[in-house]
Amino acid sequence: MDTLPVIVAVDGSADSERALRWAVDAARLRGAALQVVHVWPYATAERAAAAEAAAGAGDPVLDELRAKLAAEGERGAALPEIEFRGLAGLPDIVLPALGAEARLLVLGSRGRGGFASLLLGSNGLAGAARAACPVVVVPRPDRDRTRRAAEVTAAPPGTPQVALGVDASSDEPGAIGFAFAEASRRGARLKVLSGYTWPMLMPPAFEYVAAYEATQQDYADALGKQLTEVLAPHRDRYPEVDVEVVLQEESAAGLLVAASEESDLVVVARHRRRVPMGPRLGSVAHAVLLHAVCPIAVVPADQDAAAQGAS
Repeated sequence: MDTLPVIVAVDGSADSERALRWAVDAARLRGAALQVVHVWPYATAERAAAAEAAAGAGDPVLDELRAKLAAEGERGAALPEIEFRGLAGLPDIVLPALGAEARLLVLGSRGRGGFASLLLGSNGLAGAARAACPVVVVPRPDRDRTRRAAEVTAAPPGTPQVALGVDASSDEPGAIGFAFAEASRRGARLKVLSGYTWPMLMPPAFEYVAAYEATQQDYADALGKQLTEVLAPHRDRYPEVDVEVVLQEESAAGLLVAASEESDLVVVARHRRRVPMGPRLGSVAHAVLLHAVCPIAVVPADQDAAAQGAS
């Protein structure tokens, strides 16, 4: 059994408090402890050491949240075991490193710094790109909602839904295992979305059009078969999860952003781009982090699917 906690980063912003609320529920659903962490980017080493030794006491950000959560507990709210930590350092370095100590790292999409109009802050990007554990980024509720109902069928009203993005041409056991486990613990349906592209090259003669279309259908059928095989062991492990599979010639990021309108969580695998420096995320994960309107879970490609299912 995984005994690692859920860790949430806070900085006194409304975004981080939304992340805290999501993390409280996530820890409760997992039967896990919750660590509430505030990183002081400009604290002296002595002050930071004292704050950590005192479980964050004297940190105004943590003291305020400690009082709010204590009041909720006194009113009978179901809260997990909670620990508060004050740390010193650069948040975009400290937060990803905390992934080695957590089963789940939860971040707000924006913090107190930077430009208010940015859709994703540097700390959220760094955590999603580099943390060793799955990272959930909780977006602001005022993100533009661009519903594309023709592409994604709405879930029935009141039905929890987890949306999972899968590349049908590759196996992504970490993200798939995480999504199935999350749907199971939330009593949610799971919508598996796989987009693919087909080269828009028309044959030179009309008589080849039918063959071209047949070839495309064969390609889609092969992807569908592969996707069925990839999902099969997870379906067997979680027979209680209602699964819908959508394989469509469409941008994978577009499908997932549209699905976020009807979902409680979107799950994507972290695919790294081959670039020489900086936080690196695949284009799909990056686009979903920028534009999805529900929380987004980014799961490392090498994440142990079995461990995720047990956590």
